Amino acid sequence: MKQRTITAIIAMGIFIPIVIIGQMPLIVLTYLIATIGLFELLKMRKLKLASIPGLISVALLWIFLIPENYTGIIGDLGYSKIQLALLAVLLFLTYTVVTKNRFTFDDVAFSVMAILYVGIGFYYLIETRDVGGVEYVFYALITVWATDSGAYIIGRSMGKRKLWPEISPKKTIEGFVGGVVCALLVGLLFWLFGSDISNLPLLKVLIVTVVLSFFGQIGDLVESALKRHYDVKDSGQLLPGHGGILDRFDSLLFVIPLLHFFNVIQ
Repeated sequence: MKQRTITAIIAMGIFIPIVIIGQMPLIVLTYLIATIGLFELLKMRKLKLASIPGLISVALLWIFLIPENYTGIIGDLGYSKIQLALLAVLLFLTYTVVTKNRFTFDDVAFSVMAILYVGIGFYYLIETRDVGGVEYVFYALITVWATDSGAYIIGRSMGKRKLWPEISPKKTIEGFVGGVVCALLVGLLFWLFGSDISNLPLLKVLIVTVVLSFFGQIGDLVESALKRHYDVKDSGQLLPGHGGILDRFDSLLFVIPLLHFFNVIQ
């Protein structure tokens, strides 16, 4: 527990100030974190980052992460993100032939899904800070933390019915509901004391908070299912006491994009 606490303090001491600063420091940090997350995923599948498919994956991820304000960089070359993504898929498929199917079609599908899984969430982290501002990033972060804390406390004290024992044996239905309730309190506090979020209708804030809390816990379960499928305990060892990048950002990868998909940030 001591190691876990120390790691959390150091990580937050780095992450939070950079989120507040935003702009290029956040972009650089996000690229770094996302690349490590992609490495963790590929490693589960026993795919090497230092390989042709690995390099294609990183290149496509980096293109995917280009913020909206910088898309002119590839636009000036006469391409779009979609075109470059399709080109990467063609290169992946070509490599299956070159390797005589040692790199398989399933590996191609996994690589593309890994890029999307990591890329979507971290792309919208940059966009949320740039378009919505720091308050919306904190709203998402604290909603996730409140959900996790509420689910853990309520689950430990009151949990009896297992939520999804095949994937995450310790999670309970009571904990799941408790996480949503704690998140609702956070949403209410942001509406009462925030600046940007207080301009939204209260009902919308509460509904969105419930949705974010729900899908944040789904994001946690998705990563648990992924780790169980590939028989790994943690996605990585970068964060002592916590595991890897995906172990810490699994919920946020689901929550952050939803702020945009539900038009909370415009």
